[in-house]
Amino acid sequence: MMRDGYVGRWRGDEYEVSPDGDEMRLYATQPRDGFEEIRPDRYRRIVPADEVSEFGYVRTMCHWRGEPFIVLGEHDSWLRVEYTGGKAPVAAALGLEEFDFGVYQGWAPAAEVTDVREFRV
Repeated sequence: MMRDGYVGRWRGDEYEVSPDGDEMRLYATQPRDGFEEIRPDRYRRIVPADEVSEFGYVRTMCHWRGEPFIVLGEHDSWLRVEYTGGKAPVAAALGLEEFDFGVYQGWAPAAEVTDVREFRV
């Protein structure tokens, strides 16, 4: 699973988290004690922020066609990627769409993506 977002540890387990003032919303993909189902395969529990440790941001990086990218998501055998090289002509040559000014994204075949690594910031 490719990750891009906040994470934290609560009672020994790591969760996707969303900070909200003095509280943290924890998310799980399986039923857990005290979690409410908010949609299929998505469960949430709200806890005091001071109960969450090792809070940080996880970002998955990679290379595609020799260029640097952030992995934003995945679907089947494709990865949603965002170009971090900062060169508009390169982004155009890769067939990326300009998502916002200077922000280029696209879908890359997972089999063509190399050097996938996760960073915690």
